[in-house]
Amino acid sequence: MNIPEHVKAEFKIKFNSLDEAKLVLKSIEPEIQTAPSERTSVEISLDGKTLKLIIDAEDTPSLRASVNSYFRWITLSHEINSL
Repeated sequence: MNIPEHVKAEFKIKFNSLDEAKLVLKSIEPEIQTAPSERTSVEISLDGKTLKLIIDAEDTPSLRASVNSYFRWITLSHEINSL
């Protein structure tokens, strides 16, 4: 019998300023509304200039896919806002 594993990851990403952190959060908020997978849930918040990302997934492949997606979006948003 295969019992699905449940995995959770938490990341804290510190930015140089509160404004920078807010811009990144605002940029990726639409992605939060439509999670990359039905097998994951995502919470994102700000604690000062630190962006906190919590991904809860039914299995490791779903977690990995969500982590990759969110980090790409965060990186892209940061790069665009830095132009």
